[in-house]
Amino acid sequence: TKKGRTILTSFAGSIGIIGIALIFAVSQGMTNYINIVQEETLSSYPLTIRSEHTDMNSLLQAFLDAAQSSSSEDRKEDHVYEQEALYNLINAINSANTSQNDLKSFKEYIDKEIELGGEESELARALSGIQYTYDFDMLVYTKNADGQIMQSDTQKIITEMLAKFMGSSSMMGGGSSSGGSSSISSLMGGSSGSMGFTLWQEILSGDNGNLINPMVSSQYDVIYGSWPNSYDEVVIVVDSKNRIDDVTLYALGFKSEDDIDKIVDAAISGEKLPDKETWNISFEDICKKEYKTVINAACYSYDEKTGNYIDLRTSPMGLEYLYNNAINLRVSGIVRAKPDSLSSMLTGSICYTKALTEKVIEDSKTLDAINAQINSPETDIFTGLPFKNSAGLSNKEKQEFFLNHVNNASIEEKADIYVKIMSIPPQEFVDTYVNQTIESMGKEQILEMLVQGMVAQTGMSEDEIRAYLEKMDEEVIDNLIRSAIEEQIRDNYAKQVENQLSSMPKEHLAMALDYSLANYTEEQCALYYDEVLTFSNSDYETNLSILGYVDIDNPSTVSMYVSTFDDKGVLENEIKKYNEMVSEEKQIAYTDYVGLMMSSITTIIDAITYVLIAFVAVSLVVSSIMIGVITLISVQERTKEIGILRALGASKRNVSSMFNAETLIIGFTSGALGIGVTYLLCIPINIILHILTGINNLSAYLPPVVGIILILISMGLTLISGIIPSRSAAKKDPVVALRTE
Repeated sequence: TKKGRTILTSFAGSIGIIGIALIFAVSQGMTNYINIVQEETLSSYPLTIRSEHTDMNSLLQAFLDAAQSSSSEDRKEDHVYEQEALYNLINAINSANTSQNDLKSFKEYIDKEIELGGEESELARALSGIQYTYDFDMLVYTKNADGQIMQSDTQKIITEMLAKFMGSSSMMGGGSSSGGSSSISSLMGGSSGSMGFTLWQEILSGDNGNLINPMVSSQYDVIYGSWPNSYDEVVIVVDSKNRIDDVTLYALGFKSEDDIDKIVDAAISGEKLPDKETWNISFEDICKKEYKTVINAACYSYDEKTGNYIDLRTSPMGLEYLYNNAINLRVSGIVRAKPDSLSSMLTGSICYTKALTEKVIEDSKTLDAINAQINSPETDIFTGLPFKNSAGLSNKEKQEFFLNHVNNASIEEKADIYVKIMSIPPQEFVDTYVNQTIESMGKEQILEMLVQGMVAQTGMSEDEIRAYLEKMDEEVIDNLIRSAIEEQIRDNYAKQVENQLSSMPKEHLAMALDYSLANYTEEQCALYYDEVLTFSNSDYETNLSILGYVDIDNPSTVSMYVSTFDDKGVLENEIKKYNEMVSEEKQIAYTDYVGLMMSSITTIIDAITYVLIAFVAVSLVVSSIMIGVITLISVQERTKEIGILRALGASKRNVSSMFNAETLIIGFTSGALGIGVTYLLCIPINIILHILTGINNLSAYLPPVVGIILILISMGLTLISGIIPSRSAAKKDPVVALRTE
């Protein structure tokens, strides 16, 4: 019957549509999964711009160019040649493009763009969140299980534990402890911590004053309590099984020092930990824990005896005072990454808000230690010593610094400086005395003096020293003698001067220095700058960083978050536009590490997409050919029917339209049947995908709009495929058609 034939034809025609729809569904599922991966990857790896930028590409290229530019002269096969690795490395580093980013101006530009909103600003539309960080450490203290005040800092705790382990290993192996310290520094990666021992972390904030960005809340479930609503609230992060590692538990104050010592001792000795009950604590008890934020500058108090600022944390009473007067923090909730979250933004175990950072920065500006350092930019408030210019100074600059320092010094300081100056013997006097001493002493006497000096310094026997000296050249021995005599002369001269001037009042010594200043030459002042003045080991910027002083409008890093790579492209274009607007010294330079990492992945994804498109194209061609063949067979089977229609008066156009209408109906039925079967097949396909890949977010999905489009494509293809058969049917001779059986 016609119904049966139509159903069979439609089913045959739907096979191509099913193939196309399934391929598109799997492709769309992969695309959706890639978008999720992109969003969560970009949320964990934002575009970060630092105040100081080193172009790693130029550094690598400079090193490669230097390594490849070695001499090309003929080399002998049986000789070993020098490779200038050290020179090339240092030269590459020296040639690398290092620039300072004006993040203060850039932050001002970003803030203005965000105020405009998404419709007026491309930058505001592309940004999902932005985070500013500053060069200061958040000092958080708590009480451990023993009731002792401790700094809640995982890096510090692990460093101490590793130091204990390295020290024990050195003692057992007979090695030196310095190797252990070096290993720890390398392992920890300095202050940043290369192993990622992050405990306290600032949460990305949202727009319009929201403390939590939607990107964060979309990746985490609040399993107890709530997200922070004020600056004094924090949240604790647990893993998928509600666990926190033992070191972090100790840093958070839930474990005792004895518990940690037992773990370290067992690890050092190679013993197994004793069986014990699984440690656990209720959510309610965790949220009762108290933490305190101590402002960095508050740790330092003015000492009237020394005139310097001392660290209160060095004494138990001082630490207790700081703890009792710190900012109280309360745990508002406990969060856990969602099961389908591929990449989590929070790398710390306990997280605070941007509001706490801003409060600490603002409160720091009112403290005495910071104001004292700002008012004394040339003096270290911790030691009272002047800062030494790290850059090379000319003799003229050294003279100006020395004279300025002396003019601003106290009477006691001037007296000490004068004594040190007078204790420096003239070089002519030293040379003359050395020559006279050598001439007055015989060779044997000189060797004996040298032997006794080396025995005192090295602890070796006299015979070993004599045997060693006998192998030396005369010139080497002469230099050793001269150095030893010169050192002794300088020491004796300084002691004599100090003894002579010790009876003079400090006021007289200070007056003598003031009188002598006018007679000091530029070379003398430069010499006294190097040999008389004692400088601080720190500098002005480092001290301000220790004190926690930062300009809230001048961040050290800017982290810009986006949801998709398209938005990241918009972000890069906006930065390029900003650089075109400002002068060269204010332009922003950065390295897109995420782009470098994801470039190869993007290439693979594009290749997969092209392969899928090729499959779709082949399926479309096969489906069109199959529908055309089926329609042609249908025309041949209905030749007698065509003859009857023509005999009754139907025109060629009527016959052609009838077959076109039938092909449209078949196309619609084929498309609808194919889409329906595709939706049914997606169910087992998704089950198989989830089992094989273990990725719950990877699911084949056919959008309804695409389904409608495929039905229309099916109708169009069947119509096109039926044009030739319908025309063939219309052209048949009615008489010949009626004779056909």
